[in-house]
Order: sequence, then C-alpha cells, then structure tokens
Amino acid sequence: MKKILVIDDEEWLREMVQLALSQQGYEVVEAPNGATGVEVARKQLPDLILCDVNMDKMDGYLTLSSLRNEPATASIPFILMTGLADHAGMRHGMELGADDYLPKPF
Repeated sequence: MKKILVIDDEEWLREMVQLALSQQGYEVVEAPNGATGVEVARKQLPDLILCDVNMDKMDGYLTLSSLRNEPATASIPFILMTGLADHAGMRHGMELGADDYLPKPF
C-alpha cells in the first residue's frame, strides 16, 4: 500500500484529504506543521508528500528544503498545496525542488 504524508496546520483539511485518499486505498499519515512533518517523513519514508505552503513554525518552503537536503528523503515526490495564486511563490517552490502544486480549495 502506498503511503502519503499530509502536512497542513488545518486539521479539517488533513482529515478531508485523509478520508479521500484512504477511500482510494492509500495509507495516510499526517503532521500538523512542517517541523513535525520533517520528523514523520524521516521515520515513515512516505511515497508522496502533500504539504501546505503557509504554516506557522515551519512553512512549506522550509519543509521542502529540509527534506531535499537529506539523502533519505531527497527523492520523495513533494507537492505543495496553496490557496494563493502567487506565480512567484509557485516558481520559488519549483526552484526548491517541488514536483508540483495543488491549488486549494480542491
């Protein structure tokens, strides 16, 4: 079973994504912020990471950079989620190594 890590500070959104993905047969693990997400990614080594851009403590860009700088997590596909249609921010995320963007709301 493929494992997906969802990192978002909005609990309702994590729950919604978890429900939708688990119904499709994925195992979903969650983290409420980037710092916790980095820890979970190191331990669980998910097949995919979905991460919000705008979070307290550690935003999605810093989370992405942290994981790209570690050999064990550097190649995990990473999709940034954002509610902002900010092309400069999207470009920045792609330059940091994001594989794609997922606009919110879904």
